[in-house]
Amino acid sequence: MRIIAGKARRLPLKTLQGKDTRPTTDRIKETLFNILSPELEGAYFLDLFAGSGQIGLEAISRGSSYCVFVDNNKKACEVIRENMEFTKLADQCMVMNTDVLTALRQLEGTYCFGLIFLDPPYNQNLEPDILHYLAHSSIVREDALIIIEAEEHTDFSYVGELGYTLLREKMYKTNKHVFLSLKKMKMQNEKRRSE
Repeated sequence: MRIIAGKARRLPLKTLQGKDTRPTTDRIKETLFNILSPELEGAYFLDLFAGSGQIGLEAISRGSSYCVFVDNNKKACEVIRENMEFTKLADQCMVMNTDVLTALRQLEGTYCFGLIFLDPPYNQNLEPDILHYLAHSSIVREDALIIIEAEEHTDFSYVGELGYTLLREKMYKTNKHVFLSLKKMKMQNEKRRSE
């Protein structure tokens, strides 16, 4: 596992040992970042269920300004910190060792993210509560892009009811990336307030 492109290009990353994490393969990561490349420059990136931190570190390497990593596994957070130091990207990063919903509440009023990446454990139905929270959170920029890595059969038919626009689903062999936007809902809310 390594940083693919940018200022930390080719640097190897440590990963958490055991079966608790599923590092995103280089091929899938490359596809993801080809899609994200127009959004990366200067963006604040939130990496939820961060594992080794490879997605957020790739984002920083490719031009994002800052990344907050969230993982409730203490060993994962130690690995993220080691990877931050090794890649010399630590001054653009922060690690939160807590569960995702607690972290989101703690981040209110401090940051506003343009890119939010979630890679929760598969088939545990954690996405709905997190997406519900993000739909009404001040940490989400009006034009933010939310990306979820999920098992290929995970149902996201409910996201419209939460105010999201499903922009695209990129399918792989056993998983997928789902790209969501809240822009239309936030714009409608602003319009209602001004009437």
